[in-house]
Amino acid sequence: MACYIIPVISAVMHYGLRKKISSWKDDISHKNLTLLLTGGAIFGFVDHLWNGQLFVSKNLGKDLLLGVTITITIFLVWGIIVFAEKAKQSQVVEEKNI
Repeated sequence: MACYIIPVISAVMHYGLRKKISSWKDDISHKNLTLLLTGGAIFGFVDHLWNGQLFVSKNLGKDLLLGVTITITIFLVWGIIVFAEKAKQSQVVEEKNI
């Protein structure tokens, strides 16, 4: 039941931080992180709604741990995407300087 709650909380918190931290406000990578977290939360919500487990949990601890795992995975994927994009941009700059 609760595995989608952790990505929801993370998405809301990150969205709020983006509004307060000026360097994050217009940063596309932080916008993408908010979208990834929101997508993870929506997926979990729809999955639990579909299976009739929206507010029912046999083991709340395992559900929350799954939510943490999902959120960490989203952050890792986001980090890889940001790293790859920065590497690509630096390669383009180096090619222009040659």
